[in-house]
Amino acid sequence: MINALIIDDEPLAHQVILHHLKQHPDIKVIGQCYNATEALVKLAKEKIDLLFLDINMPQLSGIEFLKVLANKPQIIIISAYQEYAFEGFELDVTDYLLKPVSAKRLDQALNKVRNNVKQITQADITNNQPQSIVLKVGKEKRKYLLENISMLEAYGNYVKVYQGKTSDLVNSTLKQLIEQLPQTLFIQVQKSYIVNKMHVCAVDKDYVSLSECQKVKIGKSFKVAAQNLI
Repeated sequence: MINALIIDDEPLAHQVILHHLKQHPDIKVIGQCYNATEALVKLAKEKIDLLFLDINMPQLSGIEFLKVLANKPQIIIISAYQEYAFEGFELDVTDYLLKPVSAKRLDQALNKVRNNVKQITQADITNNQPQSIVLKVGKEKRKYLLENISMLEAYGNYVKVYQGKTSDLVNSTLKQLIEQLPQTLFIQVQKSYIVNKMHVCAVDKDYVSLSECQKVKIGKSFKVAAQNLI
């Protein structure tokens, strides 16, 4: 889920963005501000991943607002003025849209946001997360690289750990492994299955498809989380 904040002094602009976002359930609007001062207060209190930002606002313009932000989330500028686009991109915004915003153009911008989120997640996994896990197979302990594990399947009091098309039966329960595996990399999609997000290549309303031609049926209570994998 991507937490978003709308900053625009025109109420109609808020309505247009909210209307388009109905087609994007992974974007959660947690605040609406009508000037930059309100937005600074909101940013100090909430974790914001994405700003929808207007340029021409009272008190503090969108460009001035960007220059005073210490830790910038991703930013999609939505403005009636094309002439600020170059300066916006110099300030490292994700995209610059002209009003009136079309659904298609907003879709393209949000795809850029999602791709950036994936890259950040992958970097976090590489830099901050453990790279391997040690599991017991029979009487011996084996080390598994997390990036090589495509999925895990509950098998009674054991778990099948898949690396591509091969699998090992490890002495653990799925519940125990859920607590050990980094949530940034692994997600439960059914009562008996956990998949590696990096191995997911397709998702529909009923199945998750993995890179080794494996398919896992999505459990009813896991459907919302699974739909946001891609």
